[in-house]
Amino acid sequence: MANKAVIVIGGVAVAFIALKLLGPLIATLIVLGVIALPVAAYLMLDPSQRRRLRGQARKRLGS
Repeated sequence: MANKAVIVIGGVAVAFIALKLLGPLIATLIVLGVIALPVAAYLMLDPSQRRRLRGQARKRLGS
């Protein structure tokens, strides 16, 4: 199984455990926070840095 698939499966498992232990509202806030953090970090980059990051992602796709 690919590394990304393992990470996604682990994230879903943690979300379900948080849902059971902490309740739906707090679990939802945690999941939204985990999603919002990388989005906010990407939006804080300069346009040239975003371009460079997209270029690196394209390079990895071909390898």
